Amino acid sequence: MTSVDEPARPNGRIRDAARTQAEILDVATQEFARAGYDGARVDEIAARTRTTKRMIYYYFGGKEQLFTAVLERAYGVIREAEQKLDVEHLDPVAAIRRLAELTFDHHEQHPDFIRLVSIENIHGAEHIAASEKLGRIGSPALDVIRRILAAGQESGLFTADVDAVDLHAMISSFCFFRVANRHTFGALFGRDLVDPAQREHYRTMLGDMVIAYLTAERAAD
Repeated sequence: MTSVDEPARPNGRIRDAARTQAEILDVATQEFARAGYDGARVDEIAARTRTTKRMIYYYFGGKEQLFTAVLERAYGVIREAEQKLDVEHLDPVAAIRRLAELTFDHHEQHPDFIRLVSIENIHGAEHIAASEKLGRIGSPALDVIRRILAAGQESGLFTADVDAVDLHAMISSFCFFRVANRHTFGALFGRDLVDPAQREHYRTMLGDMVIAYLTAERAAD
């Protein structure tokens, strides 16, 4: 945390600290997603939040720490959704489809998250690696996947011995590509992957693909 003293608030107005920080993070998310880490400017974020650069430094410590806080919140949103996912009452096939649909829906609804992850990969995940919070957050989805896989294998519905991380990557890659590569894919192939008319087609396709992988017969090693 920065050692900068809390600046005087303009016009003597007392602003709620949590609300101010949330507003800063909202605008910072948009600015980093739009301009990238290198192109984003704290001055621009301050101007758009009707606050000051000094106030941002007081709350977050600087541009690097602000970007890390943006990433922490972005990952926290999907982790919270994963934790709330209730699939215990579903059979394994329906449960894994529901998990895939959750990822599909989240990535579609949060394009800024896709851009932020792409930007962080360009920077070698250095902010995530340095964040204690992100290091602890893990992925509740992996625990859910492991339970579903175990139930599916025990029941005989799933024939494949699949690693939870591999399956998580398989689901995430389809959902991520669909949003991140929308424009290049459209320019090359003339098809909009996020066309609302095709949404259910791709959502169902993802579930079918995952289930086919889990239930396919495997050749003996």
